[in-house]
Amino acid sequence: MNKPTFSAKKQSNKRSWQSVAWEYLQAILIALVLALFIRTFVAQAFKIPSGSMKSTLLIGDHILVNKFIYGVRNPFTRELWIPCEKPERGDVAVFIYPVDRKKDFIKRVIGIEGDTVRIINKNVYVNGKLFSDPQGMQHTDPRILPGSVQPRDNMGPVTVPKDMIFVMGDNRDQSYDSRFWGFVPLKDVKGKAFTVYWSWNSDKFWPRFERIGDLVH
Repeated sequence: MNKPTFSAKKQSNKRSWQSVAWEYLQAILIALVLALFIRTFVAQAFKIPSGSMKSTLLIGDHILVNKFIYGVRNPFTRELWIPCEKPERGDVAVFIYPVDRKKDFIKRVIGIEGDTVRIINKNVYVNGKLFSDPQGMQHTDPRILPGSVQPRDNMGPVTVPKDMIFVMGDNRDQSYDSRFWGFVPLKDVKGKAFTVYWSWNSDKFWPRFERIGDLVH
């Protein structure tokens, strides 16, 4: 029996190396496609950059947002492909900021299509009933500003139009939200925040382990 020549062994090793490299490349490409698909249509990670949602969400909280729950949309045109649920009162939602569409905002849904929202001396009323404030809601300014000065503490009543939502931050006195710039189109709602998977206290350079877990609605 003839033994394989050195040249044949070299070609065999070369083919073997190319085969392994191609398998690794395929695995990497598949992983990237899956990651992009999941990020676009299923779930996405966000970092909280401001204090408008204190104390529900703090600066440095890293959250996961369920993007599938409100339906699958074209990521470029926002056209609805697969309808699912609509945002409900009390949901913590991530959406495209209407004033600057390059930014994403996160606020709590206060009013949905057809709701009448009114604010009287910091108290929020939806359809004539006092809104049930979440556990994390807070006021930091004891002053009550009249509606003629700004709509922070006294506003409305306003009715939420079709295919729109009215949102507010849980840090009511330090939040720039629907009281100031209006409603959010449903097509611009990206998803519902459901858990804090990491929280970093930049002042103490230390993780906040007690923050990790499902959001309290």
